[in-house]
Amino acid sequence: MKKYFMDFHVHIGRSNSGSPVKITASRDLTFANIARECKYRKGIDIVGIVDCASPEVINDISQLMNSGEMKPLKDGGLIYQDQVTIILGAEIETKERDGGSSHQIAYFPYFEDIKEFSKILSSLVTNVSLSSQNCRISAQEAFKIIDQTGGILIPAHAFTPHKSVYGNCVKRLGEMFNKSTLKKISAIELGLSANTEIADRLKELAQFTFLTNSDAHSLPKIGREYNIIELEKANFKEILLALQRKEGRKITANYGLDPKLGKYHRTFCEICNYTTTSNPPIYKCEKCGSDKVVKGVFDRIVEIGDYQQSFSPPHRPPYFQQVPLEFVPGVGKKTLEKLFSYYGTEMHILHKASFQEISQVVGFEIAQNIILARKGLLKLSPGGGGRYGKVKLNEKKSKAENLQLNL
Repeated sequence: MKKYFMDFHVHIGRSNSGSPVKITASRDLTFANIARECKYRKGIDIVGIVDCASPEVINDISQLMNSGEMKPLKDGGLIYQDQVTIILGAEIETKERDGGSSHQIAYFPYFEDIKEFSKILSSLVTNVSLSSQNCRISAQEAFKIIDQTGGILIPAHAFTPHKSVYGNCVKRLGEMFNKSTLKKISAIELGLSANTEIADRLKELAQFTFLTNSDAHSLPKIGREYNIIELEKANFKEILLALQRKEGRKITANYGLDPKLGKYHRTFCEICNYTTTSNPPIYKCEKCGSDKVVKGVFDRIVEIGDYQQSFSPPHRPPYFQQVPLEFVPGVGKKTLEKLFSYYGTEMHILHKASFQEISQVVGFEIAQNIILARKGLLKLSPGGGGRYGKVKLNEKKSKAENLQLNL
């Protein structure tokens, strides 16, 4: 078995021709640029690109395959320059009878599968060229179509207050999917404002594998959250076995933001822009009393959870709360470029480079911040209402002193 770094949720902003795909994503996020970023800067071995049902993107994929830069794998997926495995996916929006909407991601093993799904999708959405369009069908109906087309379905960012199964639709997945479908859904994506400890307050989630993915809307955000997955080879068939935890394949670690850094961790007031700090769940603003709030992920999970404390099943891998390099105090674009020029990829910097090695390139203080971020020792203020949390600069030094330079 071999361990791979995997980010299974990355968006495309534009096609090679400049046509928009994911409106809110960066223009630099083309299919080819994502593959290059994973190989040369991020060190991501497996990437799930979730806007591949767009006809414009299908054309881009065809061009890369025709040029020989990318080749199909026998057991599913594509291989870019013999190094990065790409899984083709499509994020869609489903709608339940009571009006709740959520995002689901369909992943397919073969290029022909995503082309067939694109044809089906074109009859369900207003503009199939754009990502995450409302299909006007339920999640259960979407599963049936995806399953019949040879793909798998994974609920995206399951707890966020907008467009997610728990945040905007139901308290239990059985209200959306029938029993036979739930047996075929092997994984749930946690999203940026949740982690394993929080999510495992829901008893029904014990059967699912948890995924921590970036949901990247720009090239620098790729690998913001990621998984370590153990496989014989990097292809669709092996990844599915890992999600199902079969034949020794499995997710061995989840790496994600501390939930406090996520955009929707705590309840946020839309009137006075206050992010709550009291014990969850909070339904009204503590500061101005308004009920016009965006309910936080933590508040929602406490509201619907079965347990007051987390209870993880034996198969659950460790979740490492890691602050990405771009959040680390003192690490700007120039510093990142300097680090990449010395150490190649972000995964190498986060997992292999020592304090001494990093400090030789960027100095003691920034190196210290990177190691503190790696160890989850930076003090954070929570995010909410679509705003990221922040690192509290005034409290990091006392934390550093306690490390006794064991960095």
